[in-house]
Amino acid sequence: SMPSEMLMKIFSYLDAVSLLSVGCVNKHFYHLANDNGIWLKIYSSCFQPKRTMWKMKSDQTETVSLGCVPLCDRKPGYWKKEYILKQIAAVKTRVMRLVKPVDPYTGLPCKNKEAMKALGLSWIIVLKDKNGKEYVMEKANLSFKDTSVTMLWYSTSWPCLDVLSTLKLFGVTPLLPDQSRAPSKNGPCQRSLIAEYHLANLTESGVAIGADKLVQLFSLNPELLVGLWKEKNEIAFVMVSLHYHQLLERSTLGSATVQYAFPPNKPVLDDIDPEYGLHDYSLHLDMHGRSCTYLCGTFRSLFCRKGDIANGYLRLPVVTLKDNTKHVPLIGTLGLSWETDAFKGDVKDCYMMDFTLLDETGKPFWCFSAPVYMELSSKASSLYDYMGHIYTTDYADSEGKVCVEFVWLEETKEYFIVNLVLYISTKKVNNWYGTNY
Repeated sequence: SMPSEMLMKIFSYLDAVSLLSVGCVNKHFYHLANDNGIWLKIYSSCFQPKRTMWKMKSDQTETVSLGCVPLCDRKPGYWKKEYILKQIAAVKTRVMRLVKPVDPYTGLPCKNKEAMKALGLSWIIVLKDKNGKEYVMEKANLSFKDTSVTMLWYSTSWPCLDVLSTLKLFGVTPLLPDQSRAPSKNGPCQRSLIAEYHLANLTESGVAIGADKLVQLFSLNPELLVGLWKEKNEIAFVMVSLHYHQLLERSTLGSATVQYAFPPNKPVLDDIDPEYGLHDYSLHLDMHGRSCTYLCGTFRSLFCRKGDIANGYLRLPVVTLKDNTKHVPLIGTLGLSWETDAFKGDVKDCYMMDFTLLDETGKPFWCFSAPVYMELSSKASSLYDYMGHIYTTDYADSEGKVCVEFVWLEETKEYFIVNLVLYISTKKVNNWYGTNY
């Protein structure tokens, strides 16, 4: 019932984010909040534009302030659109400047964390039950590593697992990021679908990777880890680990319903090198338990001989049993830490593996961050220097496989990696390099 003139006067005191929010109240507010006069004032205070107007008067030009240009020659919402587009362009420029420097060890941008902050990027999970009702879980504890970010959600009001059908992971960016303050919870934002997981029959479809006295962990390939209370078989927490490679694209460029599709790599043909695509790989490996790091190292000059190509895979040995000079110790006892409001724990013999394989040019070739677990092997150690139990970790996806062997030394209470072999899909190599193995 308030007159439009009075509402316009009130709206003129709002900032851009508040003005966009109030425009979502109803159609009347939307039209009033699109007023060119209000938005031109916001635009001018931020960008201080000027424009040159050419007039047929003594062959001279006259420069006038944009604020003097009649507003009636623009459609409603014109200056709002111009302001939003310029702000988005400014943020993109700032982010591109941050992600330009590259770490020579990981092949990834050095300032990923700063770029995420500039975007105002956050992540949410949306649970959907079988009746279509949605539950949004927003607040997450973040843990940043060299090549990944791990997110942990927990709540005292998780929906019953039996009624849930799907879990969706979204990247959320505010439409107008403000570097001076935290993003507004109810402000205008964009969602980008990163992944969707089916929770029906979770304990059967997921891979059980470990348990302690309170929870049991199930992995839904490739990045999602769900912790279930042992006694109630209900969700205790959800943990997601995302590799920095393509993280910004996945978290910002998709839509609310469709994941972002990455363009294929354009192979550069090489007719001179007979073993093109078989050598000069580099591996950066990070093993951590979310709160602590067990191994962070780089292995260079990895190669595969043509005779080692078999069953659709290239074999890249990284650490071998025979060469004990390359055997790598781990710091501490492997385990994955978790927490909720009331409880916390550490699940032994499982951890997060951050894997970054670079090609001969230093470009990320195969990357993932995934929860994995150790299994006690039935075979005994045949190495004279290491008399102890052997444990294995295996990981596989559509691009390749990773096989790791550890030896536990009881005397020093530490693990040693004595065997680490990568198997890369020949299809992946052929598509990347334009070869035919």
